[in-house]
Amino acid sequence: MGEIVVVRDGFGPEVLLVHGGAGPRTTWGALAPLADRWTLAYVHRRGYPPSPPPQECQDFEVDALDLAPLLVGRPHVVAHSYGALGALIAAAAAPGGVRSLTLIEPPLHYLVPDDPEVSRLERIADAVLTHGMDMDPAELREFLHLAGAPLGDGPLPENVVAGVRRAQGGRPTREAHPQLDAIRDAGVPVLVASGDHAAALERICDALADVLGGERSVHPGAGHFVAAAPGFAEQLEAFLRKSVTWQAASSR
Repeated sequence: MGEIVVVRDGFGPEVLLVHGGAGPRTTWGALAPLADRWTLAYVHRRGYPPSPPPQECQDFEVDALDLAPLLVGRPHVVAHSYGALGALIAAAAAPGGVRSLTLIEPPLHYLVPDDPEVSRLERIADAVLTHGMDMDPAELREFLHLAGAPLGDGPLPENVVAGVRRAQGGRPTREAHPQLDAIRDAGVPVLVASGDHAAALERICDALADVLGGERSVHPGAGHFVAAAPGFAEQLEAFLRKSVTWQAASSR
């Protein structure tokens, strides 16, 4: 299938940035100033140029295989939304290859069973992957709004439609069950972040932080694109620095 493309910028320890349904520029643009002190490694998942298209469809298991060789240098990993699924699977398979793990609103709905809002979010999200533009228009708009897509009152913008079509056929999120205990047992420092714009996502993030024994932070102001929210970049950098200090102390 060919290798995915990773574009690096900056100096210092590597921070591997794994985007979700939106591309790297949209997802991580607000973190660019960190390149003065960190090497920002922008992963381009399959289907996002200049990386090659997926062989069949978007698949978090394929993402995990693509990410595995990138963990050789033991980077910090920061992953968003659907991209966090592959990052978690890769980290669980080789927890020693992850210096720290920051997870932003990953769609791990199974962590909050029997919650009607979480169940509804899972159903709508997977309907987008299954039916794309053919799903119920109101529910499609509801999901796109939740996902941070720029929507007006008229027809969906062309770039939004293109994103929906790119996602259609992707592997459903309900099939993702990463081995979280492997990450927790390895003592990987974890930060779970959310944007305080959807109660279901807040509950998922609360549950994930609890399972992984990780830190929890909430950054309102940018919806699903939490990396652009006020204070997130500063919180992330503080966490990265603390992770380096903690691991240096634990290795003595």
